[in-house]
Amino acid sequence: MRAHVARVDAVLVQAVIAAALSFAHLHDLASAAGQHGWKAWAYPVSVDLLLVAAWRRLRSGGTKAAGWSWFLVALTASLGANVATAGLLDLGTVPAWLRILVAGWPAVAFLGGTLLAHTAHDATSEPAPVIPEPACPEPDPRPAIVPSPVPVPAALVDHARKVAAEHRTRTGAAIDTPTLRARLGVPAPLAEAIAAEL
Repeated sequence: MRAHVARVDAVLVQAVIAAALSFAHLHDLASAAGQHGWKAWAYPVSVDLLLVAAWRRLRSGGTKAAGWSWFLVALTASLGANVATAGLLDLGTVPAWLRILVAGWPAVAFLGGTLLAHTAHDATSEPAPVIPEPACPEPDPRPAIVPSPVPVPAALVDHARKVAAEHRTRTGAAIDTPTLRARLGVPAPLAEAIAAEL
């Protein structure tokens, strides 16, 4: 456990030193390019925040193209400042193109940070759930058999009406099909056909 803590502490110390040096180089370059006071201090913060936002996108598990693109932009800005202030550039006479790059950086950083923070990458990174379609039954090749209506003799309907009226008088309720069938002594299909006529 102690070895793990010591290794983590060493890594953190190294990270803090590297960040401080990079921060100072970005500040010096921004100051040399005409950005003085608090503005010179804001440049390293914006570069580091863009790096962090891009790294978080890469670690989120979503689409990685935007994360890598903005990570490389911020890394190029940071490395460029580190290399430029290492004696390759005369900070007393900064070229016009570098002044333009430094002046345009806030817009680039704002655009990158906004796209990384507010793009709905979760929706595009996960495939849409597949909703199974209900299985359609295979059509039956045989023609559908439609039962023919049961012919009901008129005399039987008249007799059923008398039986139904007598049942209502006796019970106070309409006769149901099973009772009608039992009273008439007819099969169920015929009883249903008679009940439909009543």
